Amino acid sequence: MEQRNSNLAVLREPFIAGIDEELAPVMHYLWKLEGGAIYFCRKGWAHVTIDLKDYEVVENTQLVLLPGTIIRINGSSSDFTASFFGFPKEMFIEACMRFEPIFFRFIKEHPCYVLPEENTGAINGLISAATAIYKDRENRFRNQIAKNHLQSFMLDIYDKCYRYFDAQEIEGGSRQDEIFKNFIALVHANCTSQREVTFYADKLCISTKYLTGICKSVTGDSAKKIIDDFTILEIKVLLQSAELTIQEIADRLSFPDQSYLGRYFKRHEGISPKEYQSKYSM
Repeated sequence: MEQRNSNLAVLREPFIAGIDEELAPVMHYLWKLEGGAIYFCRKGWAHVTIDLKDYEVVENTQLVLLPGTIIRINGSSSDFTASFFGFPKEMFIEACMRFEPIFFRFIKEHPCYVLPEENTGAINGLISAATAIYKDRENRFRNQIAKNHLQSFMLDIYDKCYRYFDAQEIEGGSRQDEIFKNFIALVHANCTSQREVTFYADKLCISTKYLTGICKSVTGDSAKKIIDDFTILEIKVLLQSAELTIQEIADRLSFPDQSYLGRYFKRHEGISPKEYQSKYSM
């Protein structure tokens, strides 16, 4: 997430590709990506949190960050180097419309994995080609070529997932596992406006008691806690933006007013939104 383009959270170009070597300017801040990005670690290490899960990025780690992903870089080595290809949501939709939704649900849950050295040729070649077309601003077909590259990236990622993960893990196992994965996908899509378990149970055509039982069986947490955890993450992202007032954040996330938002946030985090904002806003 390099500083020269601001960051991949707000992509100001049709796409971007290159090498990141300096993470300090964006360290410890939450970023919600409007578009998506593919990263490949070439050297060093970094600790990242992606949608509430922690990962260690080491050499030959590939990260696939879909649109809407929330990421925080918690630390990195001084020699950390990664190649990347960042793209807007619209390009992603056009390039990937023929892929099964279940594949992207799996990527959302497993955004980070290490490639064996002998299988890094495709990602290296694709990023090199994407970087070359990014630099060639005179090419009249520049954006179309980038979209074609993105489709090639996703085809290679699809291949690698089915090589390194069990097909049942990708496509779903038991009925309970399938319900839980669908629940998480719904939470990602709706937690900015829907925070009641009833909404999600109705969408899944099951009872709230059954949904909570599944969540506790899979994670040890209730369905309500999972919803609240993702909602708090969304609030934190918005609080770190100096562009929004707390009332505007309350409006954006469908809270009745900023007082309600304040009580909700403090109940979960132990501090008020203003205290969090003064501590972490950029």
